[in-house]
Amino acid sequence: MKKYYIVITFLLIALSSQVQAQQDPQYTQYLFNTLSVNPAYAGNRGVLSVAALYRSQWVGLDGAPETGTFNIHSPIGKKRLGLGLSIVNDRIGDGVNEETYFDIAFSYTIPTSDTGKLSFGLKAGGELLNIDFTVLNQFTNELTADNNVDNQFSPNFGLGLYYHTQKFYLGLSAPSILETDHFEESPLQTADGRSVSFIARERINYFLIAGYVFDLNYIWKFKPALLTKAVSGAPLQVDLSANFLYNNKLTLGVAYRWDAAFSGLVGFQVSDSILLGLAYDREVTELGRSQFNDGSFEFFLRFELFKNFDKLVSPRFF
Repeated sequence: MKKYYIVITFLLIALSSQVQAQQDPQYTQYLFNTLSVNPAYAGNRGVLSVAALYRSQWVGLDGAPETGTFNIHSPIGKKRLGLGLSIVNDRIGDGVNEETYFDIAFSYTIPTSDTGKLSFGLKAGGELLNIDFTVLNQFTNELTADNNVDNQFSPNFGLGLYYHTQKFYLGLSAPSILETDHFEESPLQTADGRSVSFIARERINYFLIAGYVFDLNYIWKFKPALLTKAVSGAPLQVDLSANFLYNNKLTLGVAYRWDAAFSGLVGFQVSDSILLGLAYDREVTELGRSQFNDGSFEFFLRFELFKNFDKLVSPRFF
C-alpha cells in the first residue's frame, strides 16, 4: 500500500498520451536558495557564498521525490560581475526517474541609485535525464530495459533580472528557456512489440520573487516574501511567507503554498560564515491527509567567506 500513491502519480506523468508540462523542482526555503531560480542573483551576496539544500518530499511514501542542490557564487573584479555554479539533482520513484541539472551563471550589476542595484543574469548548462522503467511495479512487464533512457543530455540556458536595495528585492527569471520533447522521435516498444507513443515535454518556468524588510525595533526584523511560478499546462504556484529575524541570528517563518501546503521555517546564523536552515511542509490536499505521508522536509546549509571589511557591513535579510 505504501507504493500505491507514488506509482499512480508517476504513471500519470510518464505513461499518459502526452505530458503537457514539466515543472522545475520546488523549494520552501527559496529565500535562502535564490540562485537556483534566478541567475541574476550570482554575486549579489557580496562575498563568496556556498550553499547546499536537501528536500525530501512526502516522507513515508516509497519512491517520493527527493531533491538536492548545490551552488557557489561570488562577485568578481570590482563587484559588478558575478559568477556562479549550480547543480540540482531531482529523483522520483526510487530510481525510476532522475534528472540532474548543471549550469554556470553570469551576472552584471549596475547601480540605479545610492542604495538600488539592478542585475542582469544569464546562465548556460544542461540536463542529464535517466529513466529506468524496469523499477516500476507493473501489472504486466510491458516496459523493458530496452526502453530506458541513459544520461540523455539536453542543453539549455536561462535569463534573469534582479533589483534590490538594503530593504527590498524584486526578481523575474526564466531559468530554462529551451523546451525539450522526450520520446518524440523514438516511441517506446513494449515486450510484445507494440508501440507506446507519448511525449514528455519540458516547458519554460517563469519565476517572480519579491520581498521587503521592516525594522520592527533594534533586534527584530520582519520580511514578507512572495514567490510565483508559472508554466504552461500546470497550475499557477504562489508561495507567501512571513519571516522574522531576531538579533541577526535566528530566523522564524511560516509560509503557505496556494492550495497545496502550509510550512514552518527556522534558520540559525551559527557564526558570521555559517547559516543552518530547516523547513517542514504539510500538504492541504488529499495526499496530505494520507496516513502514508508525513509531510516534506528541507535542510539547508550556507557557508560564506568574509573579509574583515565585509563583516562590518550590516547583513541583508536576503
